[in-house]
Amino acid sequence: MAMYLRRAFSYRSVSLVRTRSSSIVESRNFSNIICNASSILCDSRSHNAAIVPGMDFLRESRRGFAKGKKSRDDSGSGSDNVAVDIGPAVKDNASALMDAAVVALSRDLAKIRTGRASHGMLDHIIVETGGAKIPLNRLALVSVLDSKTLSINPYDPNTLKALQKAIVSSPFGLNPKEDGERLIAAIPPLTQEHIKAMCKVISKSSEDVKQSIRRARQKALDTIKKAGSNFPKDCAKRLEKEIDDLTKKFVKSAEDMCKAKEKEITQG
Repeated sequence: MAMYLRRAFSYRSVSLVRTRSSSIVESRNFSNIICNASSILCDSRSHNAAIVPGMDFLRESRRGFAKGKKSRDDSGSGSDNVAVDIGPAVKDNASALMDAAVVALSRDLAKIRTGRASHGMLDHIIVETGGAKIPLNRLALVSVLDSKTLSINPYDPNTLKALQKAIVSSPFGLNPKEDGERLIAAIPPLTQEHIKAMCKVISKSSEDVKQSIRRARQKALDTIKKAGSNFPKDCAKRLEKEIDDLTKKFVKSAEDMCKAKEKEITQG
């Protein structure tokens, strides 16, 4: 019995020793794990401390880029409000349109027959030759022999008949005669009915050209108005006055041309 008791105590002691040793080993392993984790945490903190300046640099760079972009946008938006001097372009365009209207009037007046010979009075007669329709001034040279006589000299003698036919068919009432390789056209005196009719045509041409000039003026004023705040008010008023002066100048030029043509017709 005593021997059984001894064996039981010895087994219990052994088991206690093993249990304590395993607990010591586990506690040591746990301690090692804690130390390793602490060292890793310390390393990561030191690593993050090294990275933070770089991250700060990137943040500052991004902020600087955003500020720079904003400043560029601000400068771009400011440039839209910069005043632009549209004066020269508006004046040049209006002047060109008005001048074109006066030139067209000059061509129309040249077509009107008067009691006096004019070298340009036949320029717009269309001659049909060789299957083509060509203005007379491209086929012949017209010269004034005296105040009542025209000479038509064709560049190609073969077109003489075609030139004669075209002149006879024109509304000028001319009947040119052959004189060798040229044509001679006598200008007949105008009747009172013809004079009155021509004066009406001139008056209508004068009104038409004035309307064209006024349309050019209105177009210029509309351009100034559309400029709005981009064009200073004092500059806009000065430009409007210059456009008005330009309009008066071309209107007077057109009126003078029509008066001269009427005088030429009525006085023969």
